[in-house]
Amino acid sequence: MQKLGRYVLADMLGAGSFATVWKAYDAGLDTDVAVKVLADNWAANADVRERFLAEARLLRRIASPRVVRVHDVGVQEGRPFFVMDYVRGGTLAERIGRCGPGEALRLAAEAAYAVEVLHGAGVVHRDVKPSNLLLDTARTPPGVLVADLGSAKQLADASGLTVTTGTPAYMAPEQAFGAGGFDGRADVYALGVVAFELLTGRKPFGLGGRTTLTPEEAAASVPPRLPGELAVPPGVDAVLRAALSVDPAHRPCTAREFADALLSPDSTRWAHRPPARRTRLAVWTAAVALFALTTALTWLLR
Repeated sequence: MQKLGRYVLADMLGAGSFATVWKAYDAGLDTDVAVKVLADNWAANADVRERFLAEARLLRRIASPRVVRVHDVGVQEGRPFFVMDYVRGGTLAERIGRCGPGEALRLAAEAAYAVEVLHGAGVVHRDVKPSNLLLDTARTPPGVLVADLGSAKQLADASGLTVTTGTPAYMAPEQAFGAGGFDGRADVYALGVVAFELLTGRKPFGLGGRTTLTPEEAAASVPPRLPGELAVPPGVDAVLRAALSVDPAHRPCTAREFADALLSPDSTRWAHRPPARRTRLAVWTAAVALFALTTALTWLLR
């Protein structure tokens, strides 16, 4: 078996472009842990290494039972790694299509409360999705922890143009097209996608096999309604439609507000928000123009 320091790697839990996460055994403490290892092809890239280690420092700094905790960092044969709690129960990706409406709403709210911890620490996640939300079955009822802060950004630095990062199907339009600043409401949009997916077993926008909408489609999109036969409290549909609004001003202001609204939906508060279509079209006309301008400037300045 492969070892990293005193950690014996057992099963691969997930792999991405930049890193792989393993279930491992800590011989010193006689316990299972999760180990995230930077990919070989990125290990020599100083910028990527620093971003990788910055994630470990950030996870360590945010001390909360709703955020996965880092306990150790190391380097072996030029490859940095860090060691986290091993959270039993898998991820919310494994619960999609497998839980009833009540459990789906509870898990979605738990995920939102976890993301609110990041926002309270001045951090926007930028890649909220079911596979980055861990299910802690050691609690009763099971809780949700947020993980993978590799795309996270300080809210103070998110007010201007920034490199687009995240998973397209969960990205808020203002984040996906890099047309300006964004804040925690981009994560609220992603949480809306997660909640819709937990409730229905599918993503809210049909993309015909594609991974994201075009700017024009985003401008004209209208958040879908939940299926009529789904047994959810009155008002849940309106909450989700608000969270999935193209205009951030029409979403719940915080992840906590979204979580509270899922658990105690007010059928009048969200259903009677002002119509957003004209605002969305104006915002996205400007956004697309700005996106084209910044792309052109980038090309000219190369």
